[in-house]
Amino acid sequence: MANIKSAKKRILVNRTKADRNKAIRSSVKTAIKKVYAAIETGDREKAKSALVSATKTIEMACSKGVYHKNNAARKVSRISKAVNQMA
Repeated sequence: MANIKSAKKRILVNRTKADRNKAIRSSVKTAIKKVYAAIETGDREKAKSALVSATKTIEMACSKGVYHKNNAARKVSRISKAVNQMA
């Protein structure tokens, strides 16, 4: 454990930020899973609405600095491609 006051504060702040980032990453994963679940069932309308929701979640995570912009763009591209390729 750190002895210096500023080091103790950094530990607390880093823990708080890590928890926040973990929660945001989890919500992104859940949103992506919902898109793929809708694709599996073959429900085109549900997949499109899940895509809009997932895209918003990913973009918000990107704006907060949780994901790099290229990583976010890649995730959005992959789920969009999957929805567009539905039979």
